[in-house]
Amino acid sequence: MALSLFGLIAAGGIAFDYARMASLDSELQTAADQAALAAATQLDGKTNACSRAASAASALIRNNTRFANDRNGLAVTIANEASCDRTGFIKFYMNKDRSDTGTLTDAKANFVEVTVNSRTAFFALTPIVSVFSSGALSATAYAGLGEAVCKVPPLMLCNPSETSTNTSFNVSALVGKGLRLIANDGGGYTPGNFGFLETNGMSGNNALRDAMGLGTTTFDCTKGDGVTTEPGIPNSVFEALNTRFDMYSSISSVCGSDGSLCPPSTNVGKDVVMQRNSNGNGGNCPSASYSSGNGGTGWRLVDDADAYLPSDTNDITTTPLAMGLPRDKCHAVSDEGICGGALVKSRVGDGDWDVNAYWRVNHGGVNLYADTTSYNGQTPGQALGYTTSTSTKPTRYAVYRWEAAQNSLPMRTLSGDRSSFTAPVCQPGAAVTPTASADRRRLTVAVVNCLSANNGGQVRGRSPALEVIDWIDVFLVEPTLVRPKGNPSRTSSNDLYVEVIGGAGTQTNGTSAPQYIQKYTPYLIE
Repeated sequence: MALSLFGLIAAGGIAFDYARMASLDSELQTAADQAALAAATQLDGKTNACSRAASAASALIRNNTRFANDRNGLAVTIANEASCDRTGFIKFYMNKDRSDTGTLTDAKANFVEVTVNSRTAFFALTPIVSVFSSGALSATAYAGLGEAVCKVPPLMLCNPSETSTNTSFNVSALVGKGLRLIANDGGGYTPGNFGFLETNGMSGNNALRDAMGLGTTTFDCTKGDGVTTEPGIPNSVFEALNTRFDMYSSISSVCGSDGSLCPPSTNVGKDVVMQRNSNGNGGNCPSASYSSGNGGTGWRLVDDADAYLPSDTNDITTTPLAMGLPRDKCHAVSDEGICGGALVKSRVGDGDWDVNAYWRVNHGGVNLYADTTSYNGQTPGQALGYTTSTSTKPTRYAVYRWEAAQNSLPMRTLSGDRSSFTAPVCQPGAAVTPTASADRRRLTVAVVNCLSANNGGQVRGRSPALEVIDWIDVFLVEPTLVRPKGNPSRTSSNDLYVEVIGGAGTQTNGTSAPQYIQKYTPYLIE
């Protein structure tokens, strides 16, 4: 027993001191993890992001050690470094795999690696076997900032500017221009295609339909840094989107029997009119259907609906019976348009729309620049920032917002028991007045490079973790409908026409707050 005591004490000493060393290692790793998470919260791409991140890592959270006995105090410390580089105790990277090279800037620093200052545990019993300390122990953690965008319809747009040699996107060059967006048909996405996104915890047609139609969102957030496409183009999703124009069709099971769960905008001016029956009713409003034909009740194109379609790039001189905010003239001439030239047929318009024809139809028979009617002490041109010039036109979104602000949107009775509405008639009590934080005809859309997604190839079907190169706001110009004019029809039931407002959340046309909630959550990578 006496002889065995030496071995037992040595084994006990090793166990005791190893536990002390392991506990110190855990303390240091915890400190590194918390410091890296604190630093990641500051990587917002703005000025001094790196220096703020380094300061947060070194000073925001205090971590103490109970197992280091090297006479350097209780605090686990981190050297504060203000440089935005890949050296030292606080290193920054642009790519998650640390593969980036070249000079880093605050705007490009997306990930941070933090190493805590080393500490030592001097052993109490292990010296019996000639081991006196743990040596210098340290820990390293690597973190990034996860982004989510919430309470927006899950829509994505293939960068319309992308080519085989260009993957950049500049939203400022598109402001005020129309985009003719074609729904992905299940095959490969190409520039100008749009599609739907999977929301966290929800997928499928019913989830998309609810997200597009319901006024109170029931879906979770969409990842801001990596989105997943939701293939398929169900008609119910587009019908839900049209409720924003006071058109409810056959989705009453979602919107409630009276449609009130899917509120329209207070300004729902469009290029279809209500055909009424002999009793003056418009079918079964609010669930009145739309038909491209001329018979029956419900929503119909007016008889001269094609009269405002230009045959070239000039303004028309006729005055149609009814007219919604139109497409860019180069997109309105056919199902494919001539924007960019007859052979190019670009999905991107030029912003040249027939504002004067629209003004004649909806505001008293004069063009915008000649309208001297006083609204709150200003003419419409003055309110929209334009007086006598005809070379620069207001955006459709600016006109829409101005109309909504007047609180006196017209309802005109046409011949043949038909009426044209700018204010909603199916759900007037539930209508939402456009504001900076809520606008039923304004959508926030993720922009993705679909030809070279994540530098790995073309987006097809369900594609996960796609990099979002930008979030933009767009204005719904018209309902998604089949509009006849020859064969094929000039519009499809699964295409969208929008006008670019600007970057999501930027101050544009009187709005200064985003409609979405943007969340940033730091997360540990290793």
